[in-house]
Amino acid sequence: MQSINVVNIDPNEAVQTTDGSMTEARRQLEVCNACRYCESFCSVFPAVNRERTFSEATITQLANLCHNCRGCYYACQYTAPHEFGINIPKVLAEVRQNSWQDNAMPAFMARAFHRSGAALAVAVVIGFALLLWLINQLPQSMNANLGEGFYNQLSHNAMIAIFIPAFLLPVLAIAISVRRYWRSVGGTQLRLCHIKAALASVAKMRNLAGGSGEGCNFEDEDRFSNARRWYHQATMIGFLLCFAATSAGTLMHYLFDMQAPYTLFSLPKMLGVSGGVLLSIGTLGLGLLKLQADRDLADRRVWGGEMGFIILLFLVSTSGLALYVLAASPWLPELLALHLGSVLALFVLMPFSKMVHGFYRLAALLREQQLQ
Repeated sequence: MQSINVVNIDPNEAVQTTDGSMTEARRQLEVCNACRYCESFCSVFPAVNRERTFSEATITQLANLCHNCRGCYYACQYTAPHEFGINIPKVLAEVRQNSWQDNAMPAFMARAFHRSGAALAVAVVIGFALLLWLINQLPQSMNANLGEGFYNQLSHNAMIAIFIPAFLLPVLAIAISVRRYWRSVGGTQLRLCHIKAALASVAKMRNLAGGSGEGCNFEDEDRFSNARRWYHQATMIGFLLCFAATSAGTLMHYLFDMQAPYTLFSLPKMLGVSGGVLLSIGTLGLGLLKLQADRDLADRRVWGGEMGFIILLFLVSTSGLALYVLAASPWLPELLALHLGSVLALFVLMPFSKMVHGFYRLAALLREQQLQ
């Protein structure tokens, strides 16, 4: 059996910098590599046991492979008050956060959002909503309100002019960020088998199922649950359905000259309403779980930013559903401004919010497939 040697670093005095987090992560991973009790828990520990030394690239890859389910912490015999002070979920969360921030464009925006994301998200939503509401108050000749339904409040051309750049530029920023990450962890050319296996893991949220398949104990040390896995799936599927609804509406408008508003049983409405319901349920559930969970097992610096991202998604989905239900009410201009302001805020803040974790985690799963 391997002996366990550990550098004498007080885990309660961990430095909140990239280098400090890396040093602490390396120390703890060396202990885990010697112990190997958690080998069957998730994808992280087989990857840990494959290594003899831990470079910064390897630690960054492991951090983005971690789903912060916390099962390893509650099973570990070396957590505080043991002198080893092992807290893998926390230290990998810090490294993971640093990797997102360091690769973001610009990095200072990512740091600002994750430091005070909830307040920033609400402020940006209110600001955009107010701006869009004021645009709607312009004289008809200036606003060109020539359409029906929502387009009578804000013209189709105005929506295109505002939202296309607001979506494409952040997506480009995320693509550059993920490319930087991929290069930093030594990613190489992908094969179809790598992509299929990684996507299957994402679809099933396999790493949130726990080693036994009973789920993780994210919100409660003594209770295994699949709640976090289910809420993640609802959020992911709901978001994809809403994106599909927007795509379907775009194709119908430009290819088939079928302009909004659409009926309830049209493809955009069916996809959008079902996606909105799932997204609202998923984000509400994730928010409640995060309120219950132990903040000392994550990166405390960014709790507000993570909640800010959840709030943004919840506002987008819930305001969209409210807009559909109350489309004939006198509150339509205000509801439309709130919904479009939420969507615009989500787009603009995407490269700096926790939205990037999905892309980074997929990249980490792809890289893991290459390394197996």
